[in-house]
Amino acid sequence: MPCHGVVKANQRTKSSINVPATGNGQAARQAGQVEHPSLTERAARGKAERKLVPLSAHGEWRPSSDRPDPVALLEEQATTRVPELVPIRYGRMLVSPFTFYRGAAYLMASDLSNAPRTSLSVQLCGDAHLSNFGVFAAPDRRMVFSVNDFDETLPGPFEWDVKRLVASFAVAGRDRGFDAKQRKLINLTTARSYREAMWDMAQMKRLDVWYARIDVAEIEAEVMANLKPSEMKRFQQNVAKARSKDSMKAFEKLVQVVGGRPRLVGDPPLIVPIEDLFPDMEYHQVDEAIHNLLRAYRRTLQGDHRHLLEGFHYVHAARKVVGVGSVGTRAWILLMLGQDGSDPLFLQAKEAQASVLEHFLGKSRYRNHGQRVVEGQRLMQSASDVMLGWIRSNGIDGVTRDFYIRQLWDGKGSAIVEAMRPSVMSSYARFCGWTLARAHARSGDAAVIAGYLGTSDKFDRAMAAFAETYADQNERDYATLKAAVDSKKVVAESA
Repeated sequence: MPCHGVVKANQRTKSSINVPATGNGQAARQAGQVEHPSLTERAARGKAERKLVPLSAHGEWRPSSDRPDPVALLEEQATTRVPELVPIRYGRMLVSPFTFYRGAAYLMASDLSNAPRTSLSVQLCGDAHLSNFGVFAAPDRRMVFSVNDFDETLPGPFEWDVKRLVASFAVAGRDRGFDAKQRKLINLTTARSYREAMWDMAQMKRLDVWYARIDVAEIEAEVMANLKPSEMKRFQQNVAKARSKDSMKAFEKLVQVVGGRPRLVGDPPLIVPIEDLFPDMEYHQVDEAIHNLLRAYRRTLQGDHRHLLEGFHYVHAARKVVGVGSVGTRAWILLMLGQDGSDPLFLQAKEAQASVLEHFLGKSRYRNHGQRVVEGQRLMQSASDVMLGWIRSNGIDGVTRDFYIRQLWDGKGSAIVEAMRPSVMSSYARFCGWTLARAHARSGDAAVIAGYLGTSDKFDRAMAAFAETYADQNERDYATLKAAVDSKKVVAESA
């Protein structure tokens, strides 16, 4: 049964998650009740959707004659970002077509808006490329694997996330030098894993779907036979490194004691202490502003988590550049201390602008984009950071901005794509496909989506074909940005 409350209507997906009324459905709607069609009825609803949007239609990609200039779209995003950081964003995107893809979620959303789309709505990640999956420590301290970036989250057609994920494997496979046959196998594996997982979710109990997750121990057990001894050693080292990435580790890396007080160390332009950004403000003014924000943030936390936060006090803050696509948005790290210097908590306050999907799928139901991100993350993950919250801040420049807050490091780790062989990437693709299906099944109707996908490999083949043709488009867009930098139309810097 879908969570109807999270679905945002738009021109194509209006009422998309609702299933046909059966029996006394009209009376139920008038009474404000949620309908509960049978599994058979829901699967039939999905199958009927194929007549409107055939599975084969997803394999087609041709840029429209009026397709926007990719650099113009990137420059449009730049207007709301920190001007001096935008060149760093372009520099990171120009490292390779793969890093370009990571920063081009807006471009792809624009393209998908002109492609055939279903009315089967879920909570989308909005930027479901393979590097936005990874491990982190769940509240029970078990290391789990899941989607881990939700800046663009918004309800919309399920296949938008699938297309972004499968295409990311095609782009990454080219980056690794895999041939067409190897890439096709990986692309098919990603889509098949999603489709088969959705069928499994459709048969599962609702609570079982809600709690389903992949522990790192399960990944290790499954991939052991496919990894060389050196790769297995690297995998275990990466997990150990992620497990050690906590606030204490961040304290050792980012903090120095100056005049008896712990201070975040500057590394401009990537890390800039708050007093260096606002030199004309008195210390007490900055301190008061931070405390006001923390009080507002605290109110968005669950009661027990609020109590946990109250055991820490604010010490220092700095602006930090993060990611690829996010570069230029405002991101802060806040050092908090509990009993003493051996009891730190690092929070990250990251600016939440409107999702890149909103222009094409309609506005979020949440007025605060920080809340949009947090609610989307909680809906898609089986276990989320206990410190997730949000604020709205009136900046020193007089502009009001939304932020979401989470722990900076909490056992976070990502796959090392540049070290993957084809067989290893194929295994990773299976985990990503399953994980995305589970995330979608929490908000959408797994039975309806499974009914639409069917049991043949037609959907898989369509996705694999789309991924390769879109990887071609990505390379053309990458070349367009490079030409813009070479002609000094835009500026790129490495950092």
